[in-house]
Amino acid sequence: MRYWLMKSEPDEASIDHLAHAPKKTLPWTGVRNYQARNFMRDQMQIGDGVLFYHSSCPEPGIAGIAKVCSTAYPDPTQFDPKSDYYDAKSTQETPRWMLVDVKFVKKTPLIPLATLREHQELADMQVLARGNRLSITPVTDAQWRFITEHLI
Repeated sequence: MRYWLMKSEPDEASIDHLAHAPKKTLPWTGVRNYQARNFMRDQMQIGDGVLFYHSSCPEPGIAGIAKVCSTAYPDPTQFDPKSDYYDAKSTQETPRWMLVDVKFVKKTPLIPLATLREHQELADMQVLARGNRLSITPVTDAQWRFITEHLI
């Protein structure tokens, strides 16, 4: 089992959207970074833990826990010319962009980025690295345990 931090802008998909979605499940659409895509395509497995992180908002931070509930499959937004995530170079035969479905586990009190920075145990978290813009980053077993046992 692996662990991940997955960022979403709450006006697009928040932990509350996930909690109220049919079957409490959402497809993780719109990823347009090759490294993040590769994490979903090559490494994520059903049952992996997810720290659901709200980004690009007044107070970014971990807002809940989810889990990966599908294997990777083509992101349909890449084929839709009306979508903000349309990719004219992507075809049904050779899709460029993949996604996984995530399932709600629980909403947590928001753990702001500043709180994560306060703990030496989390100093190596990729989300805390200067200039990190990835929407999906791996989380170590130790980081997951610390967050779930001491901050949530």
